[in-house]
Amino acid sequence: MRMQQNAMARGLATVTDRVPAPGLVLAGVCGMQFGAAFAASAYAQVGAAGVVFLRLLIAGVLLYALWRPGRKAFAGLKSSWATLLGAGTLLAGHHIAFFEAVNHVPLGIVATIEFLGPFTIALLGSRRVIDLLPAFLAVSGVLLLSDPGGAPLHPGGLALAAVAACCWAGYILVSARMATRFGGGQGLTLAIIWAAVLSAPYGIGYAGGALLDPQVLGVAAVVAVASSVLPYSLNLEALRRIPPRVFGVLTSLEPAAGALFGLLILGQHLGVSQWIGIAAVACASVAATSLRPGERRKSRVHATNSTSAAQDGARDAVEAEPVTIRQ
Repeated sequence: MRMQQNAMARGLATVTDRVPAPGLVLAGVCGMQFGAAFAASAYAQVGAAGVVFLRLLIAGVLLYALWRPGRKAFAGLKSSWATLLGAGTLLAGHHIAFFEAVNHVPLGIVATIEFLGPFTIALLGSRRVIDLLPAFLAVSGVLLLSDPGGAPLHPGGLALAAVAACCWAGYILVSARMATRFGGGQGLTLAIIWAAVLSAPYGIGYAGGALLDPQVLGVAAVVAVASSVLPYSLNLEALRRIPPRVFGVLTSLEPAAGALFGLLILGQHLGVSQWIGIAAVACASVAATSLRPGERRKSRVHATNSTSAAQDGARDAVEAEPVTIRQ
């Protein structure tokens, strides 16, 4: 079984090694937001509750098949169970809040507000006046999002998007510890499985037997692959080849990608001021990434270290992927 896992991981690396690292990151960004938009096609049958449960369940199964957590991973639960359960709980809360928010507010705006959680984490250690510039830019962007001249915004949906941002920020802090206790994507796999267990009463209670509908299962499978398995796997490979600074700048396109897929798939039109607001938040993230002192030197070391230990560290980093992405 262990040999099977290694073969799958090597096969994935063989394919992704032929694609430039920035292309992998952008593909992950697009997959994440495409999955969020495509999930809405099953809302009429099972609601956001059913989609969240099936997405987490299918993603957990696929990631388990890819990573095959071994005895060492399960042995690590004895000393790290609180960290793992915390990560899974925050993932479940984030997914439920995010997908419910998309049911009421345009995807681009939800993705932008959610992005403020990791953005806040990136600014927590700031001690210079110049570091206030990205914060001011982000606040200005949020104010533009709520401009009355744009698309009307549902207060409940905005509150859910804010909850998703808080959960994602909390996951960042917890997953940073989780990455040091589990190898590869094993910790992430176990956390997602626990998130699926937590969301089961919510999804099954709301959707019931409709969860077994072939069309619903097909939509959930696409969403799980596009917005969970694919982005995590592509980001893992990208982190082996590019500095965290570059990685952070590329993933700052997530809000814009959310707005684009919301328009193309869901027909969600935004006002000019709201598009400017999304761009402002994305630029704030780029600025926060670029202004961090000493990061460039660390990034070069990360990029040029090609030992197996560094590659293992990059694989661990994908479990704390939001930390690396937004910093």
